[in-house]
Amino acid sequence: MILYDPRQAHSLEEFGILIPVRESRARETFARLSAHPVLGPRRAAWHVMRWSETLTAEDLLRAHSPEYVARLTSEGLEEEILRAYELLHPDGTYHRYDPTRAQLPLRELWGRILERASGTLAGARIARQTGFCFYFGGGMHHAHRDFGAGFCLVNDLVIALRRLQAEGRVRRAWVIDVDAHKGDGTAALTAEDPTIATLSIHMAAGWPLDQPPLDAAGVPNPSFIPSTVDIPVAAGEEADYNPRLREGLERLAAGCPGADLALVVCGADPYEKDELPSAAGLRLTLAQLFERDRTVWEFLRARRVPGAWVMAGGYGRESWRVYTQFLEWALAQRFSTR
Repeated sequence: MILYDPRQAHSLEEFGILIPVRESRARETFARLSAHPVLGPRRAAWHVMRWSETLTAEDLLRAHSPEYVARLTSEGLEEEILRAYELLHPDGTYHRYDPTRAQLPLRELWGRILERASGTLAGARIARQTGFCFYFGGGMHHAHRDFGAGFCLVNDLVIALRRLQAEGRVRRAWVIDVDAHKGDGTAALTAEDPTIATLSIHMAAGWPLDQPPLDAAGVPNPSFIPSTVDIPVAAGEEADYNPRLREGLERLAAGCPGADLALVVCGADPYEKDELPSAAGLRLTLAQLFERDRTVWEFLRARRVPGAWVMAGGYGRESWRVYTQFLEWALAQRFSTR
């Protein structure tokens, strides 16, 4: 199933934010799937356009501290957005942000973020029912308990899983993160939680691992808290990426068997044509990314673990190619078994 509301905006330009998130990554992917000779005529069977999920303060508090949630729901919101989206240089000048180009105030971004996070929860429910759902949004894996970072204000992954656990629908879960950047927020939020196991395969160097391990007060940086399975891949080691992923998935299953659900953070930013500078430490080809996504799909299918996939990172004009090639194949696989 594909969960996609064409009215949901992906670009941040309306807010004056100049991060290269393009509408095309969702729109072009959906257009290609709709024009596919086999999938197009069956769109009603795989496309879900609306969802009724909403997130409450209680949901946010399952992942984030009361102090942070209070800042997000008060006058402190804009300051948190400026920080999480890295819109200020240390000297206070703007970075990738031009308020003169904004059509909407920054505070209105909060509603969109909550809507996107609710989509992750909706996609997880659909996956539990059907075995597979790919949500055209979500994947805010850098948000920590007390702060947002890396374009992530709240951690929709942990919020969704803990909501489902609170409802008794999920006991144990996996988060499989194949975004270019380490899933540091998710790892930190679940480090003491034996019911959620995390795998992150990511750049061995660069953000967020280029930050100081200690702050000025000597407090450890939570970005360095390990995932259950961490797989750092250095620049130039792209040929080893998929073999290491397969080995890491086996370690995940051996160490935390019996998952009721997997959230797959399917970032397109390891693509060699991605336009975000901080993702340049991995340069995978389309063929390598196709193998990556098939590997995760087949791993979950072999174990009969439902998979809820989210888009996560993918920047520039070419990221749609990563999602399209996988989804054309994955949807064809599902229909061929019926």
